[in-house]
Amino acid sequence: MFDKILIANRGEIAIRIIRTCNRMGIRTVAVYSDADSRSLHKNLADEAVYIGESQSQKSYLNIDKIIAAATSTGCQAVHPGYGFLSEKADFAKAVVAAGLVFIGPPTSVVDIMGDKITSKELAKNAGVPVIPGHIEAIKDEAEALAAAAAVGYPVLLKPAAGGGGKGMRIVARPEDMQAALAASRQETQKAFNDTRVFVERYIEQPRHIEIQILADSQGHVVHLGERECSIQRRYQKVIEESPSPAVSPELRQRMGKAACDLARVSGYVNAGTVEFVMDSQHNFFFLEMNTRLQVEHPVTELVTGLDLVEWQLRIASGEPLSFDQSGVSFTGWAIEARICAEDPSRGFIPSTGMITRYAAPRGKGVRVDSGVNIGGKIDVYYDSMLAKLICHGQTREEARRGLIEALNGYHIEGVSTNIDFVTSVLCLPEFAEGNLSTAFIEQHFEGGVSKRSPSLQSLQLAALAATLIYHTRTVAVRESLRHMVSDIGGRRDLGKTHPYKVRSQDDLFEVTLEGTPASGETCTIRVDGTTHTVVIPTFEFFRRRLKLNINGQAYRFRLQFDESFMFMSFNGISRVFEVYTPKEWDLMKFMPEKADKAFNNMLVCPMPGLVVDVLAQKGERVHRGQNLVILESMKMESGVASPVDGVIAEVRVSSGQAVEAGETLIRFEVEGTIAS
Repeated sequence: MFDKILIANRGEIAIRIIRTCNRMGIRTVAVYSDADSRSLHKNLADEAVYIGESQSQKSYLNIDKIIAAATSTGCQAVHPGYGFLSEKADFAKAVVAAGLVFIGPPTSVVDIMGDKITSKELAKNAGVPVIPGHIEAIKDEAEALAAAAAVGYPVLLKPAAGGGGKGMRIVARPEDMQAALAASRQETQKAFNDTRVFVERYIEQPRHIEIQILADSQGHVVHLGERECSIQRRYQKVIEESPSPAVSPELRQRMGKAACDLARVSGYVNAGTVEFVMDSQHNFFFLEMNTRLQVEHPVTELVTGLDLVEWQLRIASGEPLSFDQSGVSFTGWAIEARICAEDPSRGFIPSTGMITRYAAPRGKGVRVDSGVNIGGKIDVYYDSMLAKLICHGQTREEARRGLIEALNGYHIEGVSTNIDFVTSVLCLPEFAEGNLSTAFIEQHFEGGVSKRSPSLQSLQLAALAATLIYHTRTVAVRESLRHMVSDIGGRRDLGKTHPYKVRSQDDLFEVTLEGTPASGETCTIRVDGTTHTVVIPTFEFFRRRLKLNINGQAYRFRLQFDESFMFMSFNGISRVFEVYTPKEWDLMKFMPEKADKAFNNMLVCPMPGLVVDVLAQKGERVHRGQNLVILESMKMESGVASPVDGVIAEVRVSSGQAVEAGETLIRFEVEGTIAS
């Protein structure tokens, strides 16, 4: 076994590898850039080596610097993690050439399986079902049209290199081919320095199912079951689970055999993942093979009890597998949610800044693989994923409910996150029923918000929690001032019931507290006539999380409050709840409607990044919602839309320019007046 390894990665996956190495007594060397000088992975490793500036090309993608860091610190092997250089054959070759062990498959396999065209040909030769298509690089539009006609529309244009959905385009009609092919090649060139694109039939609303395999250098290959990865947005996985609700034991055996056959034919060694798409008739087709550890590997670890990083290390050091296929067993169900720094309400644009509050959930069956902590800075240079939250249960429903509760208690401030978005996905009845496809989010969400109204029960429980906090704070303030109240005359009788009106958007609730709630005691609270028994906790008003026992069941809420306004996050709901006494509510009808007098005649940059393209020019008439500037941040391109209908008075940025959040990109003429 190795004494010391270098981890050629950062963030969550670097920390994940460090933890297993610590358990196994293996020393670790981290690498870091300027942006990661105070990062968690740097501080947790035994040693850390600075490798360059914040831009990936000058640090985490710089092969020479990483090899030098490994050799100068006396490492015996290099673990690539995922992303960055993990599937680059040139990196694997450089590691081996330096006399180090690459913790992954042989370099020849990385080369073959990293190319979607050659890997598809290999899969076909191994007897693995493949999607019908033109398994050669397209030369021009004419060949693309001919291939599409032979395959049948709709078709999918796919890059031969890379992954993550970059460069993929769906083409439904021949007249869309020219623009789609040009866009696919342009994005592929930028992402992978490769313009090769091929055509295959587009399987509509498929499931994305992948098989985890382990293979040692003695020729033993086993599969560790499947993972369901159908909940995706822009081809990026959001929620993963194991096993899949759509895979029977017989289908698992067939898919596992196909994955193992491909691994044997390719000469695969170490951990790998064979990805398939599956249609509504449960026919499965080879998609690609990832020659690295997957982001979603924890769900497999929780249902099999195996540490995949440990087995990567053991296999790379020459050890054989200590079990065969019959020795692989599965227990329960695991579901994972990816926690990303992005704002669903603003088109999922990446969010940057410093994490000012951080509290991760804990509990039975809860696992958090995080790369951040309080005080951590989230920059534009790297992927937006902050952490992964995984829950294990004996059944899928137990795992789902556990994950919802854990997400309700996952508190991050300082940057926007997708926590409430993924919670709302998990709360949908369609998800609970297992009716999944890669089109799930597109079908059920619009603008980052569920098309289905929140459940009345969840809204009522959130209103209950908001009212209890408001009432308890009000009583605490009153009691703190009791010594200032004159003893002359009688004291005001506060009564035994405390009615409130609670408004949240268009919903109105009547909430009544019986008696005087006190910590540790049980209180009766009625919401719209429904009686709830609540165990009153010890309140600490500086905290932004609340756990309540309601009707014998524990619920967690995230909250912020300002006087009678409570911002509550619960079961995917993110709303302000306004709490009023009956007298205050009666006076509300005399209050004027709040008017927004500000008129936005500026297009303001929503995040730090790089201007990729400016889509309009001075004097051009544009419409509200029309994308005017394309920004690149956290390896993603996002459009910045016009806030108004109007004419452009001035364009203040150009392609290639670095911009900061809040910077003015474009000024508009409004009603004949040029904005100043």
